[in-house]
Amino acid sequence: MRCAWTQRLIRRRPRMSGADELPWGVRAIRHLASRCCPNRLHFNREVCYRSSVVLLTYVAYMSYHMSRKPISVVKAVLHRNCSALAPPAPDAPDNWCDWAPFDGSDSKSSQLLGELDSAFLFSYAAAMFASGFVAERVNLRYFLSLGMLCSGIFSYMFGIGKTYQVHNIWFYIVAQALAGVAQTTGWPGVVTVMTNWFGKGKRGLIFGLWNSHTSIGNILGSVIAAHYVETDWALSFIVPGLIIGLLGFALFLFLVVRPSDVGINPCQERAFRPLHNQVANMEAGSSNSEVDDSDITIGEHEVLRRGVNERSRLLGDGGDDKQDQDQAIGFAGALKIPGVIEFSLTLFFAKLVSYTFLYWLPLYVNASTTMGATLSADLSTLFDVGGIVGAIVAGVVSDRTEMPAFTCVVMFLLSAPMMFIYQRLSVMGLGVNMLMLVLVGLLVNGPYALITTAVSAELGTHHSLEGNSKALATVTAIIDGTGSIGAAVGPLLAGFASTRGWHLVFDMLILSDLVALLLLLRLAKHEVARFRHRRE
Repeated sequence: MRCAWTQRLIRRRPRMSGADELPWGVRAIRHLASRCCPNRLHFNREVCYRSSVVLLTYVAYMSYHMSRKPISVVKAVLHRNCSALAPPAPDAPDNWCDWAPFDGSDSKSSQLLGELDSAFLFSYAAAMFASGFVAERVNLRYFLSLGMLCSGIFSYMFGIGKTYQVHNIWFYIVAQALAGVAQTTGWPGVVTVMTNWFGKGKRGLIFGLWNSHTSIGNILGSVIAAHYVETDWALSFIVPGLIIGLLGFALFLFLVVRPSDVGINPCQERAFRPLHNQVANMEAGSSNSEVDDSDITIGEHEVLRRGVNERSRLLGDGGDDKQDQDQAIGFAGALKIPGVIEFSLTLFFAKLVSYTFLYWLPLYVNASTTMGATLSADLSTLFDVGGIVGAIVAGVVSDRTEMPAFTCVVMFLLSAPMMFIYQRLSVMGLGVNMLMLVLVGLLVNGPYALITTAVSAELGTHHSLEGNSKALATVTAIIDGTGSIGAAVGPLLAGFASTRGWHLVFDMLILSDLVALLLLLRLAKHEVARFRHRRE
């Protein structure tokens, strides 16, 4: 009897100690509210917590992108055309304005700058797979806070290289590689937290709006770096590093990872569709296609059965009755989810294009026009402005049509000729350059944003998982990790191709865009067939 009573007590402990898991800032706010005005405050607790989650995850990932953007701006002053500047002395060498070790020939310096990008991006891609594995097994508040703090430290580390006159290339490569590892904590963490709080309804629109943090972060990173780049480029890294570190501490104080952590029952939406739609889908699979699309459909018959009292301790576990259902899946299990492989490979090429623009666009504008480093960086932010619009448009269209693959295919089809037109017309004038940058950013970043947010969230809660709530971080890490390999390859190839002509860089981007389109044609075909039968 004593053993049975003890077991029942142990099983109840997670429910009784809920306040112990609350962030310190939330505890302080609760305490102040109960002491100052216990009977006067009446508000919807769930709305307040959801709003705080959206705000905190938004500024968190915004700061991740803000801290990785300065390198693309600073490239323009690490190696530049010194003949256009006034030398400090008559006998100054031709490369007097360059920063060693980037003071060699144009081809050698471009290669070194490409290696800096590759150090960050390849370490980011490799660590992303492990990051998703870890994220499912730790408290995401600690995970994100520590990652943001480390990202700030390594950004600061790169900046002080100039302050202390460090001219060893390996110092900068190591700083970039460590920053890449730290940055992998961001995406699996914020997407999982958002999915914990928001159901399937209007997910494309919500994530499309929320995903603007990527472009806002790029814009802020460009503006901050451009402000210091021609006076003291060390501050272009140090200031973003300090900001992300402070925001990481704010996340530690206030982020609530799950609704159940504050006693709120998570919204359980049923994704069952009307019976006549299900019959139509079955008919479409049997009559109009060679492959049964019932397993390919993303989120079809999805059931979100998340435990109300599931807890998120640092390496904790829930009750015994939840262990079998919510056991974290491995990589092999995640790859078996229909659609994961196709969207992962598509994101490889989509991020190759997007990140090549991210890291090389300011330098291209500087090289193809008469603009200086600061103005080139400011102009490149229009690409991210277009990306914000593209993410929202892709999310809304995907919500209304329930065809994410087809939405991506259409945007890929339009972005390929748009990049060709931009490369030809960008030299015609500032107005044309600005307009084309917005359009290219809209079409390039739309599919990228849709796949990394709404599509990843739906695949991570696919009906084949039978309600397992611990698959999302792994699925997100696989998709984004595969895309990050492309993000590493693109800037590396651009570094070599740019020395032989910028037209080769754009040829590579257009070809990658068309390959991404081809990878999604099969899924898009099934979505169109299902859409037609649903209308009939």
